[in-house]
Amino acid sequence: MANTLFDKVWDSHVIEKIEDGPDVLFIDKHFIHEVTSPVAFVGLKNRKLKVMFPERTFATADHNTPTLNQHLPIKDELSALQVKTLEKNCNEHGIDFWGLGHKKNGIVHVIGPENGITQPGLTIVCGDSHTSTHGAFGAIAFGIGTSEVEMVLACQSIMQQKPKKMRINVDGELNRYVTPKDVALYIISKLSSSGATGYFVEYSGRVFKEMSMEGRMTVCNLSIEMGARGGMIAPDNKTYEYIKGKEYAPKDQEWDKAVTYWSSLKTDKGAIFDKEYNFIGKDIEPMITYGTNPGMAIPISKSIPSSDTSDSKTSYIKALNYMEFKEGDQMIGKKIDYVFLGSCTNGRIEDFRVFANLIKGKKKSDNVDAWLVPGSHKVLKSIKDEGILDILTDSGFKLREPGCSACLAMNDDKIPKGKYAVSTTNRNFEGRQGPGARTLLASPLVAAATAITGKITDPREII
Repeated sequence: MANTLFDKVWDSHVIEKIEDGPDVLFIDKHFIHEVTSPVAFVGLKNRKLKVMFPERTFATADHNTPTLNQHLPIKDELSALQVKTLEKNCNEHGIDFWGLGHKKNGIVHVIGPENGITQPGLTIVCGDSHTSTHGAFGAIAFGIGTSEVEMVLACQSIMQQKPKKMRINVDGELNRYVTPKDVALYIISKLSSSGATGYFVEYSGRVFKEMSMEGRMTVCNLSIEMGARGGMIAPDNKTYEYIKGKEYAPKDQEWDKAVTYWSSLKTDKGAIFDKEYNFIGKDIEPMITYGTNPGMAIPISKSIPSSDTSDSKTSYIKALNYMEFKEGDQMIGKKIDYVFLGSCTNGRIEDFRVFANLIKGKKKSDNVDAWLVPGSHKVLKSIKDEGILDILTDSGFKLREPGCSACLAMNDDKIPKGKYAVSTTNRNFEGRQGPGARTLLASPLVAAATAITGKITDPREII
């Protein structure tokens, strides 16, 4: 029988099938952070349970952490308490904890891949929606709730209904200056923010094969933004080259065994998906959002569509009112107050390279506050080692320290009420980046072009 990549990984991890119910799924790796784990550990304590496999759990502080002066105590009392509680819980249960200042510290979905923890064929969970990022390696990765975090800590397994399967093919070549972020926003704009609900997505086709691992992570990261349970891409030589030599990667003979197994992780010819979509790379332009969900995205050169094209005219108009935009408005030329480069979507070294290449020799607009936040300390080190920091500094930009930062406004980095931010993050809901903040999702290239001009700018116009 022909099987999909998803079937191969999922079925190999089923401990027990419950008749007319969910599967009991073994979990290979579990990432935790300071926000969704405290209550889970309280649950363990109340039930007098220990973490079953502490070596399979990895902890970092990222959501609540400041991105300035990390050598000082965290000012916000709740944030400080959550970080301290995570450290205490990890120490009690023998879990590796990478807190502020640790060389491995960073955003949970950045540190997993860059340390070689994320590998093909694994099941990976975290109390965070964007766990889907790790699917770029041919893993099944998805976000879970706090009660499920407790379950995984206690028994290294979880009860899950097996999702339906969707394949999204993007063939052909991409136009110049079209990034993986644009590809993802394009797909979401076609399917809507709920179009993949109930499905696990496999991304296939030439466009994804030619993407870097960083690019694949960006695409899989955004799978959740169209309602999918997760997304994945079959591993290949790029995957193996990315993992090889990293701290947690298999070594010597174990490496050869691993690659042999990983090479089998691909969808068989003739395998059937419940739903399938096909797109052409040449149809994709640099994208930007104009509303309050990632599905409200358009090519940056286009105008905001009429509400008549929306499934819900009421919610469409509500979104435009929140953004203070109108149907038919051109996006290019709109004044922007903030630019944010970072997050688990676009906080990797490749994203900073792209940003720096565009702004090199130019100056940041005086009317733009730019927050450039590396996804990890390793990314920060690479920025310095590669001379990217010099380029940023010469252009009037300042680099912050690693963390989730302005992605979700759980720390000090909040966009002020009424201000507009071009953001390389993953969500643009009302208040996502701060109460009353207005977020426009875009690629690092669009963010860079906008930071230079102070208004929404097509990067093709200034490169």
